[in-house]
Amino acid sequence: MLTRILQLVADLRHRARAVVRRAALERELDDELRFHLEHEAEKYERAGLPRVEAERRARVAFGGLERIKEDSREARGVMWAEHVARDLRYAVRTLGRSRGFAAVAIATLALGIGATTAIFSVIDGVLLRPLPFAEPERLVALSYAPPAEPFSPRAAMFDWSYDEYRRGDPLFERTASYSSIFMTMTGSGDPVRLTGAAVTPDFFAVLRAGPQHGRAFLAGDDAPGRDDIVVLGDRVWRTRFGADQRIVGSVMQFDGVRRTVVGVAPPGFDFPHKSELWIPLRITIDPHNTRLMPVIGRLRPGLARDRAEREFAAIAARLPLIPDQKRSELTAELVPLKTMVVGNVQSSLVVFAGAVTLVLAIACSNVANLLLMRAASREREMAVRIALGAGRGRLVRQLLTESALLGLLGGMVGAFLAAWGVRLLLALAPAGTIPRADEVQVDPRALAFALAVSLFTALAFGLVPALYATKRGLRDAIGHGARSIGSRHGALRHVLVVGEIALAIVLLVGAGLLLRSFRELRAVELGFRPEQMLTTSVILSNAKYRNAASMQAFDAKVLGELAALPGVTAAGAVDWRPLSGMLMQGNFVIEGGPALSKGNWADKMLVSPGYFAAMGIRMRRGRSFTAHDDARAPAVVIISQSVASKLSGGADPVGRRIAMADHPEAEDWRTIVGVVDDVVQRDVKSPRDAAIYEHYSQVPQRFWLENMTFVVRASTDPLLLAGGVRAALRHADADLPIGAISTMTDAVASTTGESLFQTRLIGTFSVVALVLAAIAIYGVLAYAATERTHEIGIRLALGAGPGDVVRMILRWATRLIAPGVALGVLGSLAATRLIAQFLFGVTATDPLTFASVAMLLATVALVAAWAPAHRASRVAPAIALRAE
Repeated sequence: MLTRILQLVADLRHRARAVVRRAALERELDDELRFHLEHEAEKYERAGLPRVEAERRARVAFGGLERIKEDSREARGVMWAEHVARDLRYAVRTLGRSRGFAAVAIATLALGIGATTAIFSVIDGVLLRPLPFAEPERLVALSYAPPAEPFSPRAAMFDWSYDEYRRGDPLFERTASYSSIFMTMTGSGDPVRLTGAAVTPDFFAVLRAGPQHGRAFLAGDDAPGRDDIVVLGDRVWRTRFGADQRIVGSVMQFDGVRRTVVGVAPPGFDFPHKSELWIPLRITIDPHNTRLMPVIGRLRPGLARDRAEREFAAIAARLPLIPDQKRSELTAELVPLKTMVVGNVQSSLVVFAGAVTLVLAIACSNVANLLLMRAASREREMAVRIALGAGRGRLVRQLLTESALLGLLGGMVGAFLAAWGVRLLLALAPAGTIPRADEVQVDPRALAFALAVSLFTALAFGLVPALYATKRGLRDAIGHGARSIGSRHGALRHVLVVGEIALAIVLLVGAGLLLRSFRELRAVELGFRPEQMLTTSVILSNAKYRNAASMQAFDAKVLGELAALPGVTAAGAVDWRPLSGMLMQGNFVIEGGPALSKGNWADKMLVSPGYFAAMGIRMRRGRSFTAHDDARAPAVVIISQSVASKLSGGADPVGRRIAMADHPEAEDWRTIVGVVDDVVQRDVKSPRDAAIYEHYSQVPQRFWLENMTFVVRASTDPLLLAGGVRAALRHADADLPIGAISTMTDAVASTTGESLFQTRLIGTFSVVALVLAAIAIYGVLAYAATERTHEIGIRLALGAGPGDVVRMILRWATRLIAPGVALGVLGSLAATRLIAQFLFGVTATDPLTFASVAMLLATVALVAAWAPAHRASRVAPAIALRAE
């Protein structure tokens, strides 16, 4: 075995040397042949023959010199390189003489390959690449929770379940929990609000993310008195502190709390949720309250995830439950951390990949059609080469070389388009839609993919035309001429066009359904009027605002200044504005009313007087809040229409009392003073929420007041008020970082941004497919009309009018369009199931969309067919008859 391997290596080295030193070896071969030829001629010359006759006899004795050279090259093992180089040179010359054909083919392939490579780059960066942690396959998220808990993490555990579990964990090296936070950093330039995470001490050890400077958290760092520390992110360290390594050990203020910087996270580390800093998290168990928290862990070496999941389920079945919780309502599972990071984007990327594959298939069909039509013009060429001794395999190889050259050139242009397309995709995608976006790029892996796709498509669109072009024998090729090849290839060309139409229908139906879904989303009745409204949010520091009264005073001061701004018609505040992604919910009971079923959830919001007017929320009954509803006044609430329907059964609920506690005390009861419309609080795809609104001045708990969003309604362009809103906040607290100031219209648009992105992307692919299908129909019919020029001339000579010719060619077109549309509709019925989860207000088999798309494509196809039909009808009969 070793001997054979050594012989193979030696042979490969010999062949490589022969290729590299080809020119020198060719010179040596010429010299050697010349030496032997002269030596043989001298023998004849010594025998008395003249020099010229001696050289002739020597050449005859040797035979063909070129044959000897060929045998020598075969012995050296370099003939394959000669053949490839020769075929490539011939392909370049051939395509150079058909520049129009080459340009169309390359542009068509570049569109398909470029789009495919761009989507691959996104899929590679998001789904295929491992997470940037050590041994990421061993990282999982632990979950023992209800499968659908409102606003809970996808995988989570209740705090006291996790606290019990980690005491005797046999499955993981370490586990950790975290919670996303926002913190205001002061004392280092302008105040800035940073995204961060409160994490248990083992967090960095679980991820094996050692800091680049200083240290990570240690056991006991979450204890009171030791938890006033922070780890900074690399970006904050570089942008705010100039990458100064002396930052470790310095003391800074976060939310008014002095914290010592103990470390700087490694570059690129921002888990979870683009965190910029990390502080210790201590899990404290409250017997009256519990919360769901995300938990991550690193499996012990050698423990498979499926086995660990079974053992985890067995352990979880013995964990304590929270009051009123049923074990049957909980599901135990271990979710790969990568799945948690990627989220739900995988489905969208799979759909995009399917769509772009259809575009690539249409592009290949188009180029295959071009090659089939071009084969007719090369019939004589193929006949001559057959006559000169070329076998079918030799011709197929030559034609495939031309196809490969087209594919590679299309791939080169496509790679350039992909680099531009990736940037465009990331720019068009709404913020947060594509996770790990910073890892998406056209890198060597993407270029290798583009090369593979180029070669594959070259084989896909080149093989069948090459086989067809070389199918006939010498007598047929010379005897029948170029015109007969078209009839032999016509059926295949028609099949390709029908397939293109069908694939285009599938893409167009998908785009049409997404477009209708997007329109339905935009037409949702929100319950408020987003036009001419400006919003901004603040988070008040517990260190500076130590009680509810100080927070309420800040809110009142800001509201007073906002209301006084020129152009403001109403100003208000709410803790969680609609469509903000955050919400508080809970149960409620009505005094003296029937018992409500468990799980009667309602949104619980704190608002100011003027909030409903600023938001444009209609008051149905009663009154709004006023300045007199302060902490000294009786507690009052305003409810939404859904709550009113549950409480009163049609009667007026104003004046009745409601409480938001399971077992209310006397101080928990509040009087209902008004009823407003339900509003879309969470998402435009969700039903409008039942809600209970409290006056912010009547809430004594500080944590309810930390977050506040101010809204102002303008009489003109709301963005003109941005400077005044910023000044009002600065005047109230100069150290307060101000969040983004944006219009409510933009906030609504952001909730439909993902649907708009999907619609635009699939729509773009569909337009490309439609154009390619139209080009294919035009090309096939134009060539068919050229093929049948003689027949058309006879019809015209026998009295047929131009309209008859047009109708004849349009009938040919109908024979392509009808089966293509039918197959496309059938394919769409199956394919649209993949996008059913993205649709809103429209079914995946919506007949209006299917009918509209079929009519659109049929119309475009007939328009594409009319041009060659009209041109054929204008041919003079005498010229057409001479075409034979």
